[in-house]
Amino acid sequence: CPAVGSSTHQYQNKLKLAIIGQSLFGQEVYSNLRKQGHKVVGVFTVPDKDGKADPLAVAAEKEGTPVFKFPRWRVKGKPIPEVVDAYKAVGAELNVMPFCSQFIPMNVIDHPKHGSIIYHPSILPLHRGASAINWTLIHGDKKAGFTVFWADDGLDTGPILLQRQCDVEPNDTVDTLYNRFLFPGGIKAMVESVQLIADGKAPRTPQPEEGASYEGIQKKSNAKVNLAQPAEAIHNWIRGHDKVPGAWTVIDGQSVTLYGSSMLGGSVPEGQPLDIEGASQAARVTKNGLVLYGTDGKALLVKNLQFEDGKMIPASKYFSSGESASVELTDDEKTMAEEIRNIWKGILSNVPAIEDTTDFFKSGAASMDVVRLVEEVKQKCAGVQLQNEDVYMATTFQDFIQMFVRKLRGEDQEEELVVDYATKDVNNMTVKMPYQCFINGKFEDSENGKTYDSISPTDGSVICKVSYASVGDVDRAVAAAKEAYENGPWGKMNPRDRGSLLYRLADLMEEHQEELATIESIDSGAVYTLALKTHVGMSIQTFRYFAGWCDKIQGKTIPINQARPNRNLTFTKKEPLGVCAIVIPWNYPLMMLAWKSAACLAAGNTLVLKPAQVTPLTALKFAELSVKAGIPKGVINILPGSGGVVGQRLSEHPDIRKLGFTGSTPIGKQIMKSCAVSNLKKVSLELGGKSPLLIFSDCDMDKAVRMGMSSVFFNKGENCIAAGRLFVEESIHDEFIDRVVEEIKKMKIGDPLDRSTDHGPQNHKAHLDKLLEYCEIGVKEGATLVYGGTRVDRPGFFMEPTVFTDVEDHMFLAKEESFGPVMVVSKFKDGDVDGVLQRANDTEYGLASGVFTRDINKAMYVSERLEAGTVFVNTYNKTDVATPFGGFKQSGFGKDLGEDALMEYLKTKAVTVEY
Repeated sequence: CPAVGSSTHQYQNKLKLAIIGQSLFGQEVYSNLRKQGHKVVGVFTVPDKDGKADPLAVAAEKEGTPVFKFPRWRVKGKPIPEVVDAYKAVGAELNVMPFCSQFIPMNVIDHPKHGSIIYHPSILPLHRGASAINWTLIHGDKKAGFTVFWADDGLDTGPILLQRQCDVEPNDTVDTLYNRFLFPGGIKAMVESVQLIADGKAPRTPQPEEGASYEGIQKKSNAKVNLAQPAEAIHNWIRGHDKVPGAWTVIDGQSVTLYGSSMLGGSVPEGQPLDIEGASQAARVTKNGLVLYGTDGKALLVKNLQFEDGKMIPASKYFSSGESASVELTDDEKTMAEEIRNIWKGILSNVPAIEDTTDFFKSGAASMDVVRLVEEVKQKCAGVQLQNEDVYMATTFQDFIQMFVRKLRGEDQEEELVVDYATKDVNNMTVKMPYQCFINGKFEDSENGKTYDSISPTDGSVICKVSYASVGDVDRAVAAAKEAYENGPWGKMNPRDRGSLLYRLADLMEEHQEELATIESIDSGAVYTLALKTHVGMSIQTFRYFAGWCDKIQGKTIPINQARPNRNLTFTKKEPLGVCAIVIPWNYPLMMLAWKSAACLAAGNTLVLKPAQVTPLTALKFAELSVKAGIPKGVINILPGSGGVVGQRLSEHPDIRKLGFTGSTPIGKQIMKSCAVSNLKKVSLELGGKSPLLIFSDCDMDKAVRMGMSSVFFNKGENCIAAGRLFVEESIHDEFIDRVVEEIKKMKIGDPLDRSTDHGPQNHKAHLDKLLEYCEIGVKEGATLVYGGTRVDRPGFFMEPTVFTDVEDHMFLAKEESFGPVMVVSKFKDGDVDGVLQRANDTEYGLASGVFTRDINKAMYVSERLEAGTVFVNTYNKTDVATPFGGFKQSGFGKDLGEDALMEYLKTKAVTVEY
């Protein structure tokens, strides 16, 4: 969660505080109060659980704040004297309680000079009690919010200090309300409340009795859904009980818990009827989930079901899951089943009898036996489409017969991918662009139905509306990726077969390369010829390169000291991490997807990918091609939307084991923090750059001019490794600048789809505005604007290629990345190699760098001393799929491309065997 309350403004009055609470919320309140200059004299939190301290305790202990972990404050209703004495000894002037507890004695509540303040997740006096957020939803309130109030001897009844509220969206859950408003807003409000008290400005508004309510914590036994009411009331009950304790109903004689409810608008998809106890009409199991009807005839959709044994399934799979999934065999099918039983007997000759529960592999079968079984069954039953993989997915005789009969009936065929396209006649073709979220092998609207406009940078027009993913969509996508990894065919697949699918995907990308390049041009502004060669061309190469790695991932054997008289064998295995998240930027939308996801998939992981909000369309087209390539459902999930919602949830999600991010350094730091706090997930970061390019007087001037321009203006300057600052030796400086300006004047600025265009529009308007401001700052600081610096007078987001000279080391232009077509040039004295190296390295960035010189000794000397992950010598922008790419210092860590990238998505397991 972004830090709040971190303003540099410091108030005069500060307090000594005791923090009584727990959780990440308590930790953030503690940290932000400390940032404001208040002194925390004691933290009172819960004891360690399984050897792990609460996040509040971790933060406080790290900073040397006294921490107390009392298991209880009272015994049999009476305060424990030694606990109360320990509390009083810290000398607090105010107790701050993030989330209240009725178990704190009143002689602790009232002890400080200013008493105690408590956070409560409701707009008091409504929904007093511990399940306030749940009841906000259950009651269908249109407003949610929180209260900071003064503690008294009642339960949530003290005077009100401060309140904040927000709208409740139709499909909000406890999680979405908490993440969107109650958590970040609550932290800010607690800090504000403490300062109001310190400044003597805090109100004490008595709570009215009118409108006061109290609803207790729900028990599972009380959470049964009343289906004889309007659809919205049913929806509110289910979402209000989401996660804990779970709303339930009775289906086919057993209690089934319902999760993930949303109101349905428009027509209900076709499905199979299902009678549910107490419902006004039969429910319907559809491809999207379980549709329930209220007494008003309106409908709601339930996404997941959980059975009494704890097993959870997508509601859409109700009739193909568990006991309900068993199909009744016809007489002919029963005869065929007995013939297959005889085939099993012939293969498993060591087994006395083939029972329904007999497991093919546990009975001793090997891979050759799989081939024999498949071929014998196909010989007996001509026309059945049986694969070796099917045996691995149905290993008991009963499951094998069920699978076989479905195949025989044609019931197991994958649903044909349904895509609602946005179409556009452009570039002498009709491009077909998916625009919905891609989750578990299907395109679907976002959970809350929200969309946003994808804008063409060429003329500012709307290309199409794109689904705006919610936190709920992230959770569903992660669940799909987790299921695909743990139980789907992807995790059980031979690595060579996995490579074959990735090769097939690369082939499909090549078949569609003109369409992909056209989408890339209209969505990101990339010049079509560059999009064809680099954006798309390198993406195809990347998938082919990593497809070849799939069956070459190896461990090692390691000699260790033997445990005599026994002996040992120690070896290592490289294993996938599990579910990975990938967050990519907008400058190379498809290529950044390929750089990260190809390595991720080759290693055997599944993924949830968030494209940049402003350039989602090639990622969604890629998702469509992945289905055509045969990538199993759930392996790839694509969620367009905002970084603040989707990216933040991905970094916090406990089921994600790795996050790969390319973007700015400040956002990278925030992501790393969230990844650490959530579940210590692995992170790789490719962040900002200010790459230096050193041009010496003994260079090949023609090449230096050509490549120097490319180092800045390639892809409109929207290039992570762009030369952020050129250092040109004094004796050739003026000639270099004159020749660069001469060449810029020849550049054609215009429609990126025009094959003769050299320079297209910037990616989006906000970025163009930032670039223009960047140039204004440069002029104000005294740098010389030699050329450009203005917007091109035409529709769209076009900027003139720009050149600044006389840039001094202290200037903004010398330190900050433009990420645009702005050449920043500084002179250095003739022969001053060490001096220019010192200036080039005087940055917190270290992504790339370059040097132009004919002197091989100088080239090697400089390349050894430049502090950057990549050094180009007499070239620039020369990346290759086999060459590792990544930065040093605050440009991040971890690598894309090459074998190094593969290692980012694998973990090493050591195995020691004694024999």
